[in-house]
Amino acid sequence: MSGPALLLLGLAATGRPATGSGLLASVTIAGAAGGPLFGALLDRSRRPDRVLAGTLAAYALGIVAVQAAVGRLPMAAVVPIALAAGLFNPSVAGGWTAQLPGLVTESELTRGSALDALTYSAASLAGPALAAVVAAGFGARAAVLTAAALVALAVPAACSLSRSGPGPALAPRRPGAAGQMAAQMAAGFAAIATRRPLLRATATSVVSYAGIGMLLVCCPVLGAQRLGGPARGALLISGMAVASLTANAILARRPGRGQPDAWVLASTLAIGVSMAAAAVAPGWLTLAAVSLAGVGEGPQLTALFAVRHRETPASMRGQVYTTAASLKIAGMAAGAALAGLLAGRSVTGCLLVAAGTELCAAAAYLLAGPGWLNRGRAPMTTPPGTACTGPAARTTARSEQGS
Repeated sequence: MSGPALLLLGLAATGRPATGSGLLASVTIAGAAGGPLFGALLDRSRRPDRVLAGTLAAYALGIVAVQAAVGRLPMAAVVPIALAAGLFNPSVAGGWTAQLPGLVTESELTRGSALDALTYSAASLAGPALAAVVAAGFGARAAVLTAAALVALAVPAACSLSRSGPGPALAPRRPGAAGQMAAQMAAGFAAIATRRPLLRATATSVVSYAGIGMLLVCCPVLGAQRLGGPARGALLISGMAVASLTANAILARRPGRGQPDAWVLASTLAIGVSMAAAAVAPGWLTLAAVSLAGVGEGPQLTALFAVRHRETPASMRGQVYTTAASLKIAGMAAGAALAGLLAGRSVTGCLLVAAGTELCAAAAYLLAGPGWLNRGRAPMTTPPGTACTGPAARTTARSEQGS
């Protein structure tokens, strides 16, 4: 909910799409920067539940500060506040999924990944719709405050993770913690860069999410131009989430259909078709066109989770997941910033550029090599000096896991 609410707040406070896109871009760029550090803290902490809970609370306070500043301070002063809040944004997504392999057995992980992605789709459905309803009835500031309250309500859930049992054993801490943290963050990037399936899925999702960032910024403008009001643009995001939720529900019931690597490519192409259709669809047909993006976005997220779970050693889950998520967030931030410049001039042109971005994402997948060439390769081994226990250790021993 926080992203659409910030978009609506920027547009309501200044009347310019660039303000909303600037807020969203600031939060997401900072989130991309903070992700690797957050992942390293999760992996090194003996109480990752406390790290997650504290970071969620800080993000909630941060977006409250953003809404208090927008319209009352110049954008030059608001942007640093949004950047500070965004540093804690990775807790909303990456911190949760990184815990999944330690909570379920090997046989449950494929279905668990689909159900995990389904919860994101459900939140993506409820969040923008709630932002639209609250903004229409009480104003955009109230929508941002509601989003902050929901983030704060997640803190007790994060604290409850301590009851799930111990995760993988941690390497003993030694002096020079700052250097070790830097080395650990570098190891997360290296793990992504050296494992071809992980690199291919990550690169594709980063470019694809640049297009999705453009689509999100276009939604309030589409609502104003085609649906009768900017707040109705948030309903377009909810329509996309309905399709995403439906697609992931099907995948959760039928988890053995094809390899996740191939799903990454197919879903990216579906998102591109949706954006091209939204560029030319009249009136409320825009809702159907944008909803088609959910048919691709939901399975893409499920496939990404499956690839990450399959390719990541248990001792680096938090690091790799949050680093990969941060790179994807950076792509969305770049797309949102670009859309802020384009959507105010021509929303149709902006959507066509977004569709072209999805084609570039598909090209990135193909340039990285076809997924079936990597079939049968063993996953990465756990670095020396670490030990893995529980279902996560058994997960890393698999050579391949389908979606």
